[in-house]
Amino acid sequence: MSAPLLETRNLIRRFGGLVATGDVSLSVLPGETHALIGPNGAGKTTLIAQLQGELPPSSGQIFFHGQDITALPSHRRALMGLARSFQITSVLPDFTALENVRLAVQARQGHSFRFWRQAGADRPLNAEAAEALERCGLADRLHVLAGLLSHGERRQLELAMALAMRPALLLLDEPMAGMGKQDGIRMTRLLAELKSDYAMLLVEHDMEAVFSLADRLSVLVQGRLIATGSVEEIRANPAVQAAYLGHG
Repeated sequence: MSAPLLETRNLIRRFGGLVATGDVSLSVLPGETHALIGPNGAGKTTLIAQLQGELPPSSGQIFFHGQDITALPSHRRALMGLARSFQITSVLPDFTALENVRLAVQARQGHSFRFWRQAGADRPLNAEAAEALERCGLADRLHVLAGLLSHGERRQLELAMALAMRPALLLLDEPMAGMGKQDGIRMTRLLAELKSDYAMLLVEHDMEAVFSLADRLSVLVQGRLIATGSVEEIRANPAVQAAYLGHG
């Protein structure tokens, strides 16, 4: 088996007397789509925030590409190839779709913030941003203000911004949150298309989408992992059925 691309070891996060992440040891393999599921309040977003560097753990370690990144800030992790999409969309509404993604490309390149030069005239920069948008199904929405996009399109835009960082691993925090059925189907198809090129850690409540996308699943309940396995193993696990899947 390949060495993990991402690994946590005995990760704990406390908020006073509340243990939000309880001794979590988790791994994501190269090329794997690993789903993290659990009831509301299980600690999934808290765990993702620690992986991204937004929230420091109380104890434990996080490794990426075999390197201990526990103390690294989020922008350093992003430059290493760890990209996150958020549960709530985080795009700039007064910028076009192309401008939003172009900023992500510039952030990755670092040296591209040339304030005396029009970014709109930088052909390679715009071409790379347009390619990410096309990959995410927004080729015909390049010059539309992000604030005028539909909710589903804004989620696609946020994913394009993540792809512009050239990630090795995508942290996807409820990418289908707030979507209707058709938008959810489109996002599931898009993520299925991206599976061949990116490892993913997927937090999602749409179990139909999770079961169709995941190679492995981990189940988090009250901050602790109670099971990790294949879709078939998780479906058949009595503890998982009692804690989560059995709730409908």
